[in-house]
Amino acid sequence: MQHPKRDISVHVSRQSQAPGLRLRPLVLALGAAFAVTAQAADELTGVAPTVTVIGQTPLPGLELPISHIAAPVQAVTAQDIDNSQALDVASFMNRKLNGVHVNEVQGNPFQMDVNYRGYTASPLLGTPQGLSVYLDGVRINQPFGDVVSWDLIPKAAIASMNMMPGSNPLFGLNTLGGALAIQTKEGRSHPGSSVQVTAGSYGRRSIEIEHGGFNDKGLEWFITANQFQENGWRTNSPSEIRQVFGKFGWQDARSDLDLAISYADNKMNGNGLQEGRLLEQDYSGIYTQPDITKNRSMFLNLTGKHSLNDTTLLSGNVYYRKINSSTYNGDLNENALENQVYQPNQTERDALTAAGYSGFPTAGANAGNTPFPYWRCIANTLLADEPNEKCTGLINTTRTSQESLGLSGQLSLSNDLAGRKNLFIAGAAYDQSNIHFEQSGQYGYINADRSVTPVNAYADGSQNAGAGESALDSRVNLGGRTRTWSLFATDTLSLNRHWHATLSGRYNRTVIKNQDNLNPGGGIDSLDGNHTFDRFNPALGLTFAPSPAWNAYVGYSEGSRTPTSVELGCANPDNPCKLPNAMAGDPPLKQVVTKTWDLGLRGQLNANTVWNAGLFRADNHNDILFVADDQTGFGYFKNFGKTRRQGLELGGSTRLGALSLAVNYTWLDATYQTPEEVGGTGNSTNEEGAGLEGAIQIKPGNRIPLIPEHLLKASANYRVNSALTVGTDLIGVSGSYARGNENNQHRADGSHYLGSGRSAGYTVMNLTARYQVSRGLQVFGQVNNLFDREFTTAAQLGSTAFSASGGVLTQPFGQNAGGDYPQVGSTFYAPGAPRTLWVGLRYTL
Repeated sequence: MQHPKRDISVHVSRQSQAPGLRLRPLVLALGAAFAVTAQAADELTGVAPTVTVIGQTPLPGLELPISHIAAPVQAVTAQDIDNSQALDVASFMNRKLNGVHVNEVQGNPFQMDVNYRGYTASPLLGTPQGLSVYLDGVRINQPFGDVVSWDLIPKAAIASMNMMPGSNPLFGLNTLGGALAIQTKEGRSHPGSSVQVTAGSYGRRSIEIEHGGFNDKGLEWFITANQFQENGWRTNSPSEIRQVFGKFGWQDARSDLDLAISYADNKMNGNGLQEGRLLEQDYSGIYTQPDITKNRSMFLNLTGKHSLNDTTLLSGNVYYRKINSSTYNGDLNENALENQVYQPNQTERDALTAAGYSGFPTAGANAGNTPFPYWRCIANTLLADEPNEKCTGLINTTRTSQESLGLSGQLSLSNDLAGRKNLFIAGAAYDQSNIHFEQSGQYGYINADRSVTPVNAYADGSQNAGAGESALDSRVNLGGRTRTWSLFATDTLSLNRHWHATLSGRYNRTVIKNQDNLNPGGGIDSLDGNHTFDRFNPALGLTFAPSPAWNAYVGYSEGSRTPTSVELGCANPDNPCKLPNAMAGDPPLKQVVTKTWDLGLRGQLNANTVWNAGLFRADNHNDILFVADDQTGFGYFKNFGKTRRQGLELGGSTRLGALSLAVNYTWLDATYQTPEEVGGTGNSTNEEGAGLEGAIQIKPGNRIPLIPEHLLKASANYRVNSALTVGTDLIGVSGSYARGNENNQHRADGSHYLGSGRSAGYTVMNLTARYQVSRGLQVFGQVNNLFDREFTTAAQLGSTAFSASGGVLTQPFGQNAGGDYPQVGSTFYAPGAPRTLWVGLRYTL
């Protein structure tokens, strides 16, 4: 059978397609698969392939069939997201996208770290970021720290998503492991109105409205708003999410102009990791509280495109974004762990009496009968003496204001080049941001409910310390400006009817200017600094499509990210700091550069069945890690020679009548490739000895923490009849090393060190159902973690302040021969949510 020729042409639709492919010990296996697949393809007749088309840049432009793209792109539609009934974007990716897993380090469903191929997009400041996220052509990684606040993305507004793997330079800075490109709905493509309400476990309730439409004058509009509230399954972990999104546009036969407005005002409690022994006693318990994050965001984006003719398209955008964030965290004061905090001395008792206090112990207070001491904290606050040593808690607060604006434009040309079909895209972008960041701390004491009561003693340098003492100074007051210019281009040429080659590149130039409002003028204690980074990143790809039934690809790409203000502010080995609680002076860091290879196969056995198989390898050069300081036990950011992430991806989906099935598997090998020294608090192999703060040595081949080796996702959906559909999906994740166990050598001894230094693997199953009561009314429900598994998604080593019974415990081993006070090191875990159930109604007009 002679299959039709598939050349480059203009496409505007997006349909769902399975991903694909990549490099190394399995190259021979893939080579064999070429031959087998080619033979199978020759035997197929009557195949009607689904032609998924993908945009190559963040801006709308002429699109390519996926068979022409040298990467295993994963494409998602709004219907896919609705059918999953996932809570938000991060939850959907965790359940459905190959190569994605999450770490619930913050303990809040809207604050998850999303990891793809071992690279992270996180809302937590100080986390090394390796994924870029775009919303309607605008990179929404925030300028201060490149963090991604998933709570600011309105799920109901999403029309489509593409997960672009690798170091695709066309998606600009921070595209080390991949880029997530999100397109929002329009009134013409999503007309109609709907109202949806849900209610479920742990006080979860929400309401969501949606309306879209258009008229014969070319006007179109789309509006969605939602309010979500829940009490949370962990102690004191409520959240409230409020989002509004609107898009208003006009279009005719050749032009399309849209103004999108998005607003969010959210408050989230994320109570973080829990120590292993305490987690076994109370799965919903917390270590310390509160841990409150507030985000308020306004986002305006004007986008436009104009077809000059059938082969030429101009597109561009202008945007403005303002984000105000604040955090209020009750934490442990580690300085108190080496001190006697129970029994007030005579001077302290006199101060308490003079201030009108009574009921404090006059003798005999100890860890056994005073599990939550606070009198010495109050007394030392009154005396302005040693609250830094006697107060068991800290209140850490931050305020961040970020204002960003920018513009970009591109030209797309689809024409013949030397008699061959060719698609050429070129463009430019400019982004600027102004940031202001403030941080401060206040001493306090821990209560029985693990809350921290603040006292009038600040850990910001304003509180006097006793003779020979030094008060912690965590103050930061930083202003900064970032400017980035970019030029990019890509060209895809059909060499013949089967071979297609792509050459791409992007030049970025970034200028970062920091101003320290506390210590201006430069010097070791100042955050002042001017930094300039520039680089050209290339990419090259080749695809081979002998028939519509299957195709192969190989691609090479490079991406980079500039150091963030957080990293530049904590990069001086002569002035180490401890993050996220402080920053210090800033000698320059180098850019991180990632070089990625992709190789694979993908195909379509028939109209209902697609498959993919691939290999990948990504090497980070000048990676940035937080490393140990030998003398202080603190640390600083520095460039780390090389890290590697490589693996295998397999996937497939099919529809057998009323039954739809899908399965995806990833083998992921993430290792350090350069020796280094990093902080090893809580690690049994640290250089200082049992229970002390010391460094550990990383060796080439050690696995990178928090990255599992195996990921498995499977799903099944069955249409029982015209009204009822039921579905299930499974997430299987293997274990991973804890942060702090970078050398993979930690061992528990039951005394100084507790916990394995790993988080165990887990399998979670979810269940969904939808019933169409009438044409406009739908009832739906979902059960997550159907079998109520207790599992953890991340782990970290550290010193614990609590005994097995839950009371504060300082100086657990007394003073050693060197004059130090060893601490109990333990493994802290991020617990996953137990069984949760919610049901809802959706009425569509």
